[in-house]
Amino acid sequence: MDKLRQPNAETKNQSGAQSIERAIDVMRHVAEAGVHGVRLTDLVNVTRLKQPTVSRLIGALMREGLIEQDSESRRFYLGVETFALGAVASARFGIHKLALDALLQLATTTEDSAFLSIPRDTVSICLHREEGAFPIRTQVLKAGDRYPLGVGAGSLAILAAMPDADVDRVITKNGAWVAEAFPTHSPNRLRELVTETRSVGFAVNSGLIVSGSWGIGVAVIGADGKPAGALSVAAIESRMGEPRRREVARLLQSAATELSARLRELHSVSRKTDAARRRA
Repeated sequence: MDKLRQPNAETKNQSGAQSIERAIDVMRHVAEAGVHGVRLTDLVNVTRLKQPTVSRLIGALMREGLIEQDSESRRFYLGVETFALGAVASARFGIHKLALDALLQLATTTEDSAFLSIPRDTVSICLHREEGAFPIRTQVLKAGDRYPLGVGAGSLAILAAMPDADVDRVITKNGAWVAEAFPTHSPNRLRELVTETRSVGFAVNSGLIVSGSWGIGVAVIGADGKPAGALSVAAIESRMGEPRRREVARLLQSAATELSARLRELHSVSRKTDAARRRA
């Protein structure tokens, strides 16, 4: 009788990679829940995985300190180890730390919500949200949220700052996702928005994601000449008339120009430090 076939190394590697991808997906959804936390049933629904699988992944993440569970609410939150990893990563992705003062100033001056977003392949990730004093706020975007590049003001500003070939690649790769979740952003409409953004020098989200929620975004250019992120401001539609849109855009452009300069300076200092270490 033939022996049972054992899984080969390639099969094991594929299985391991899939588990890692699923664990990362769980972490992302926990991160998106923010301070509110997320229930096990919510994670099962959003990941479309079976409950035993989600429980197994959560158990592994909890053992590593990447996820924590509140003993009373039973909700899951990012763990302290995530904070530690983020602190280490921030040394490389210094845009977050450098942008904090600008975000605070934007939120204070406009009295609306200010955001920092960064690109990751074909996705825009919101890193920070700074609340303004105006009592009526738009709650469309929060730290940890991910959108296809081109969807949302900051995300559109990043896409418009890319070369045409990259714009085409992004639109093609995100096609199915955008068609299902953001039908107002057809490929043709995205290309029109990119053209409009380049023409006026800032991106406008005229309530395309949530009716009545508007946003203005400006790209931040890194030392390599590529978009390193975007600053944006969001408010209810009644606060985004034409004159105010241009005023908010002016504030964003000024902040983005200064942040771009600081990124170039940081890059220059880092290169000089690395060169000194090599000579030592």
